[in-house]
Amino acid sequence: MLKIGLTGGIASGKSVVAARLKERGAVLVDADALAREVVEPGTEGLAQVAAEFGADMLDDGGRLDRARLGEAVFGHPERLAALNAIVHPLVRARAAAITAAAPKDAVVVQDIPLLVETGQGSSFHLVLVVDAPDDVRLQRMLELRGMTAEAARSRMAAQATRAERLAAADVVLDNSGTMQHVLDQVDRLWDHRLQPYARNLAAGTRAPRTRGPVLEPHREDWARQAAMIAARLAVAAPDAILAVDHIGSTSVPGLAAKDVIDLQVAVPDLEAAATIAPLLAAAGFPAVRGIESDMPKPDAPDPSAWLKRFHANADPCRAVNVHVRPAGSAGSAGWRYALMFRDWLRDDPSALKLYEEHKADLARRFAVSAGTGAYAAAKEPWFTDVAWPLMSAWAQATGWAPPSYAS
Repeated sequence: MLKIGLTGGIASGKSVVAARLKERGAVLVDADALAREVVEPGTEGLAQVAAEFGADMLDDGGRLDRARLGEAVFGHPERLAALNAIVHPLVRARAAAITAAAPKDAVVVQDIPLLVETGQGSSFHLVLVVDAPDDVRLQRMLELRGMTAEAARSRMAAQATRAERLAAADVVLDNSGTMQHVLDQVDRLWDHRLQPYARNLAAGTRAPRTRGPVLEPHREDWARQAAMIAARLAVAAPDAILAVDHIGSTSVPGLAAKDVIDLQVAVPDLEAAATIAPLLAAAGFPAVRGIESDMPKPDAPDPSAWLKRFHANADPCRAVNVHVRPAGSAGSAGWRYALMFRDWLRDDPSALKLYEEHKADLARRFAVSAGTGAYAAAKEPWFTDVAWPLMSAWAQATGWAPPSYAS
């Protein structure tokens, strides 16, 4: 199923977005509601809270006195941490149970106010952040909630900053305007991304790519996106994955590239690659059959040294190539080549310029209608005839070696 993490700062309008997603067909898991549920009378959670904070946190009816508990923890980080250590695991367990009971092709949205603060982003296929400027949220709290300015600013300060939330987002929904403005964004997201993504995920198929070899100026945000996706891959199969590295053109600052994130998943061997294939598919990256090796280079002409497995995105709005290669001295030569090529381009400005000119020439030669297959095939001879001798000399001169995780 497609798992979505939804978050936003206080007074951002997250509840409006959650309600709309539910209207469109999502299974909604409300963390705030679950946080209340797990401390209802008779629950393990309430017993733990009373044991930690005292029986005077209960009212005459045996229910949690939320106002009194709030006074006890607000402004006291260590007491708040103690409360969170009780409530958060119980909430996550209930959320997991609700998610497990949902249909296999469902879109499950978990509304989690503290998603960023608790570092849960890598547990979801996508993180949606409902955003509004701080001054807009402050005004809403004053006008709609009757809060004082001091109280409102204090509540905002207790949460992640706006910049921290935006840095954790796959999708940002702007709620600085009218309600209809944000609802329209939710509808477009549902129709053009979430539903197609869920269908692809359920079918185990990659999203189609129809765009040709269009080069774009380098985006600093590619590195952020790659790091988020890499974290999801690492969480998907923590026992078998040695590392996930950002490779390819989008990993090189200053290099124009197609808007495709390339990631290399290092594994001990091809048996491990086969074991994690269904796990990567469930994480949103199904296997692509027919692409199981790289082009051999002169120093390692044996094709068996270049074997790999290839996965790609089910998400229709974020193109990702995942190259699963054995690492280390007995692993794939392609693993070593990908890292060396990236580091050569990062280190040598003349190499970057040479490659960029080659890519630009091919992009001009292969029209958009030709797709990216012919473009990619046309690059291969350059990698062997031009890049390989130059990068090999660079590696020898600099003492370059692959990462230590392979040892």
